[in-house]
Amino acid sequence: MLPPAPPRPVPPTGRTGPATPVPGTSTAWRQWPTWALLVACPLAWLGLVLGHDLIGPVWVVPAALLVTLHSSLHHELLHGHPTASRRLNEALGFPALGLFVPYRRFRALHIAHHRDERLTDPYDDPESWYLSADAWQRTGPVTRALLRLNATLAGRVTVGPALALAGFWRSELRLVRADAPGVRRAWCVHALALVPVLCALGVAGVPVLFYAAVVACPAMSVLMVRTFVEHRAAPAVAERTCVVEAGALASLLFLNNNLHAVHHREPWRCWFELPARWRATRAQVLAENGANHVADGYAGVARRWLLRGREPVVHPFPHSPR
Repeated sequence: MLPPAPPRPVPPTGRTGPATPVPGTSTAWRQWPTWALLVACPLAWLGLVLGHDLIGPVWVVPAALLVTLHSSLHHELLHGHPTASRRLNEALGFPALGLFVPYRRFRALHIAHHRDERLTDPYDDPESWYLSADAWQRTGPVTRALLRLNATLAGRVTVGPALALAGFWRSELRLVRADAPGVRRAWCVHALALVPVLCALGVAGVPVLFYAAVVACPAMSVLMVRTFVEHRAAPAVAERTCVVEAGALASLLFLNNNLHAVHHREPWRCWFELPARWRATRAQVLAENGANHVADGYAGVARRWLLRGREPVVHPFPHSPR
């Protein structure tokens, strides 16, 4: 999953509502890799939870990675894979292994994020980490310090999940209070998706708060390694989206979404088609995005920005709510 932005002005509901993605280029039967992961990922998670006493404390590491993978599968589902049915894809995303974000809200916000002409805009891009100048002026010194820390990779994986969830939940509460269309229903469906997770944890004797702290939150941190470098503010739309050439493990966990500029160019393509598209269009993509590219993977991202801010907290270009 791509976690929502930290505290910022809440866009009008109509500008963050769901849109219909272009169906994938592969028919459902050809998407057997996605079907296989949709079956294997939750089953492996269940095996780890139920067998955690036999495995020992190390079980939380593969469990967190599986939750990361499951979030990446949610991203595939909302983009129309492995079927063209929105309802069936949503059902395939059960249960809510990551606990924190309803699938329907993730879908609505992420489809809004794919309006590339508004990418990184602190008002119109629901996944932007930038603040507007006005929001920054209203921010207190402690929050400012946290946001500056959050601009580094080390900060993003430590305080980033808390900042993201605080901003997201506050925004969602406002929408619930305003009775925004579909928001309450999304949270009710999410409550149902939590039931099998809570039942499995209960049967296994794993406390929910323990699971949230050592599995679900670390899974968010792993996802934020990916989202940290995906977008930057730039005048040219194509230059706002990055490509990271990652290793096999990261590419699997993120379902090749590290090739993010390719995904934004062709969001209808399923995950296992992206590497071939990157190889075929590499020169064109790099020419379009101003060589916004990390060739040495996430180790290279860490070397550059572990303790150094990659982008300013305040969006560098003037924006205003519309």
